[in-house]
Amino acid sequence: MLELRPNCECCDRDLPPESPDALICTFECTFCADCVEAVLGGTCPNCGGDFVRRPVRPAALLVKYPASTRRVLKAEGCRPAEAA
Repeated sequence: MLELRPNCECCDRDLPPESPDALICTFECTFCADCVEAVLGGTCPNCGGDFVRRPVRPAALLVKYPASTRRVLKAEGCRPAEAA
């Protein structure tokens, strides 16, 4: 089950569970659409993968399966992944 992390790892923008601007990679690294496009160039800086829009969990299921409250932020700042 997805954690539904509450923020962008790059700019720390709030990304509530219903946000259409939350994007994730296959490891569930979470970034806002603005950072993915303007800073990261569509590539995850953690794993080098691409991003998809994070699914929205229906409100009724958020009661039983709440979103994470653990904020993840890149301490070294946010920059594109190194070319392999």
